[in-house]
Parts: sequence; structure tokens; C-alpha cells
Amino acid sequence: MYKKGVYNIVANEPLTHDVWRMVLEGDTKWIKRPGQFVNIELEGLYLRRPISICDWDASTITIIYKVVGRGTEQMRCMQAGEKLDVLTGLGNGFNPDVECEKPLLVGGGVGVPPLYNLAKNLLVQGRKVSVVLGFNTASELFYVDEFRKLGADVYVSTADGSMGVKGFVTDAIRESAIDFDYFYSCGPLPMLKALCDCCEQDGELSFEERMGCGFGACMGCSCKTLTGNKRICKEGPVMKRAEIIW
Repeated sequence: MYKKGVYNIVANEPLTHDVWRMVLEGDTKWIKRPGQFVNIELEGLYLRRPISICDWDASTITIIYKVVGRGTEQMRCMQAGEKLDVLTGLGNGFNPDVECEKPLLVGGGVGVPPLYNLAKNLLVQGRKVSVVLGFNTASELFYVDEFRKLGADVYVSTADGSMGVKGFVTDAIRESAIDFDYFYSCGPLPMLKALCDCCEQDGELSFEERMGCGFGACMGCSCKTLTGNKRICKEGPVMKRAEIIW
């Protein structure tokens, strides 16, 4: 179930040169699981912009977005006190109640934010949480300290070797010999496939996809699975590893 509402912008601030964090104040009761997303209407643009939820509480939603086009550039220029028309509670999210003791969370670039609330949830349950965050270069890093403050073991990879392990998230997993019995991941498709190729453990993957409506009506973001076509915005964005057809 999703809900449309008007949300107040409480804060909008840069984390890096092109990654921003926005805090919205409004109704959050429609958000049920980490990994769900919001769909934001922006003036003059036909399609809403889907943005994953980083964190939420009783009255606020925190989102993190990368400035890559007209929509996110428009968001970057917004100020506290402005209002946004938002669809919230979209997508099915991660399942934090899976039976595991040592979950691994793997995020690449703007796939990092939806893992933050998931890490909080898993740590509250007493799990030993490891987090691998992948970026292109050190200047793009964000939320590394935030994950550490939660109490997770955090590992970083950068493609150019300027911070952490040189290479990709899979290199960090191998070189750090991380012990885990289940994984959750969000990031670009090549990263998700590489992760599945290198790991025997079961897990869940959150897919990034261009969307039309955001709630399953247009079928524009369908993908093939072992049980037929599924909509990334509705049955996803989170899907189980075992059902994915690469």
C-alpha cells in the first residue's frame, strides 16, 4: 500500500560534490521495510523521480540522491520550507527477519543509502553486521562513518585504490575474508551480478531501474525471473537471489 502526500523539506545538504541528503517531514506510517522508495513529483517534469529511502522515523524521511539530470538538479536547488508532492511506501523492501547470524550488506554508489536503515534494524536484533561500500574514488565516499557509528564492521573499496581496497566490492569481500551467512545488496546491475558470481550464500538484491508510474500500473520496469515477469517497482525493487535470471 502506498500513499500520496505533501511533505515539507526540513533540510537539503551536500554529502559530496554531487550527492545530497534531503530530510522530508510528513506521514511515514506507510513505510514498512528498509529498501522501499518514494516517488517525487517535480514542477515541469512529466515523470516522478524514484529515490530510495535511507532512513525514517515517526515524522521524517531521509533520502540521499545523486545529481545526474534535470530532476535531481531541481531537487538540489530546493530549500528548507519548500514542499514536495510525494508517493511513499513504494516497493517491497528487504526482509530483515531472515534467519541469519552474520549478514553482509553490500552497496555501490547511490545503492548505499537503502542499506542504512537495514543495518540499524539488523543490529538492534543482535546480528553481527558487516558492510562493504564501493565507490569509484575517495572523493565520492559518503556514510562510511555513519555505518561505523551504528556498530557495523565497515569495509571500503574504490576502483582507483584511493581509499580502502583497490578494486570492486567483490575484491574487498575476498581480501578481507569477511565471514557471513546471508547478504543484502543494492547497486548497479554489473555489481549485483558479480556479487552473485563470487558468493555461494543466499541473499537479496535491490535493483536500480528507470520507472514510469512507480506503483506497478505501467509495466515499464518489468524484468524476467524464474517465476515470470516481475515489476521492479512493485514486486521489487528487492528480489531473492534464487529467482533472478541473469
